[in-house]
Amino acid sequence: MKIVKRILKFILWLILIPILYVVACLIHGTLTDFQPEESIALNIDNANTVQTISDSTLSFIIWNVGYGGLGEESDFFYDNGGFLTSNGKMVNPPKKNVEKNIAGAVDFLKNNPADFYLLQEVDFKSKRSYKINQYEKYGKILPGFSSTFSVNYKAPRVPLPVFEPWNVMGKMESGLGTYSKYTPTKATRYQLPGDYPWPDRIFHLDRCAAFHRFPIQGGKELIVVNIHNSAYDKGGTLKQQQMDYLKNKFQKEYQTGNYLVIGGDWNQRPAKAIASEFGGESLSNPEGMIVPNNYFSDWQWVFDPDTPTNRALKDPYKKGESRINLIDFFLVSPNLKINSVEGINMDFKYSDHQPVKIEIAFN
Repeated sequence: MKIVKRILKFILWLILIPILYVVACLIHGTLTDFQPEESIALNIDNANTVQTISDSTLSFIIWNVGYGGLGEESDFFYDNGGFLTSNGKMVNPPKKNVEKNIAGAVDFLKNNPADFYLLQEVDFKSKRSYKINQYEKYGKILPGFSSTFSVNYKAPRVPLPVFEPWNVMGKMESGLGTYSKYTPTKATRYQLPGDYPWPDRIFHLDRCAAFHRFPIQGGKELIVVNIHNSAYDKGGTLKQQQMDYLKNKFQKEYQTGNYLVIGGDWNQRPAKAIASEFGGESLSNPEGMIVPNNYFSDWQWVFDPDTPTNRALKDPYKKGESRINLIDFFLVSPNLKINSVEGINMDFKYSDHQPVKIEIAFN
């Protein structure tokens, strides 16, 4: 009888321990959940003396650098339906991969000059990228550039996958890194509206837009916005809330006579992009994945229709086989002229996204 009781107790503990662990993760995540205010002034690092923009043309590069962990050799557990377990897919990449990807990003920035760089998924000091301060590292190779960091993922510990405590994502601090040849007079982080239901929201990014104000000759301003909108948004509800919020802000700026360049990872296809451009199914996702055609119909959606900017992370990248997409692009106000746009094909060697470069001119 004692043996039976011991066996039952052992089985009970086997059941209780995972439950207690999950409850502890949820309590810890709730108590430490990053909840930023709607508007936060950003520190401007390495402020230089170049303030008023006098150049008639300007160049911009956007790139989601994938925190140095999502190069061509990577898959990702969450894109494979992971939450409880990784199912053999990558959670934290090997250090050699992270170092290779960051070195590739550094080399790209050195060899692709621009006046503005708008980067997403720049890790500050996260476990998944071995606490390498990528924001600082990229800034050091852009001498004379001012910069801002707008955090959108901050947690002392992300306990995913839930049932692999030895393999969790760990401490997280990541966000938008914006680098400029000019110094903005003001930079502001705006928290985008909408949220996932509890407890999902504990583990998702706090999406934001980083607005930067640059004076130009004539008394007006150039507003440069770095964005990274919601992903994993079934039905597109969050995307719609965020796009409505941004549209209101953009309209107000334009109505005052300012100029706007907005760029980044929108996690949806630009208006007027054709689904068949990269092979039909690779772009077919009706759930919040397409910007409506009537969203700023008189503004300019700027993208390279011949170059994909994103690839699926279900498996390591295989050219010609992996699903590809176009979700990184620019929105430019009507009072600016587009001189050129180029998607830069790197075969997803250093990130699951690819850079896009544009040159604009003041009308």
